[in-house]
Amino acid sequence: MRIALVVALLAGGGWCLLPVAGPSGPTGSAGSAGSAVPAVPGLVAAPAVLSYRPPVTSPLVVVRPFAPPVVRYGPGHLGVDLRVRPGATVRAAAAGTVSFAGQVAGRGLVVVLHADGIRTEYEPLRPVVHRGQQVAGGTALGVIHGTHGRCAPQRCLHWGARRGAIYLDPLSLLRALGPVRLLPWPGD
Repeated sequence: MRIALVVALLAGGGWCLLPVAGPSGPTGSAGSAGSAVPAVPGLVAAPAVLSYRPPVTSPLVVVRPFAPPVVRYGPGHLGVDLRVRPGATVRAAAAGTVSFAGQVAGRGLVVVLHADGIRTEYEPLRPVVHRGQQVAGGTALGVIHGTHGRCAPQRCLHWGARRGAIYLDPLSLLRALGPVRLLPWPGD
């Protein structure tokens, strides 16, 4: 019997092994190489691995970083504000389904639900997509239109990410470019 496992890096720096559920598992999805993977009580399938990309093509310049509140409902910033040129096209950071495209508090907002359970949010936009639409990574979601927070009009994209009720730093979704190399520590 073969069981597919995925190594998952935890926020605190530790790691764990997660089983990938197969046809007989809780999600009914195919296991690795089409093999059946037995269900393991109390364990869930590992989320899909997606390749996220920046939502804008201009160089990423962070105007305001992610700053989660210290206490629930406290002050903070649940996303990043990226500098953009007026009328810039905003693209989906990864493939998914548009779960919202419309106005909230007078600003255009698009939310995309991805296969790994993460929702990415983009504002202020003039949406060019609609609710329920499937989008590939890099698909145009809309153009910058309006103002967000302290940014100059037409000059910022607010990009947010969350899994359930937990907000994430969307920049953490982007993979580092190139291979990781370990270098000697000075003085060793």
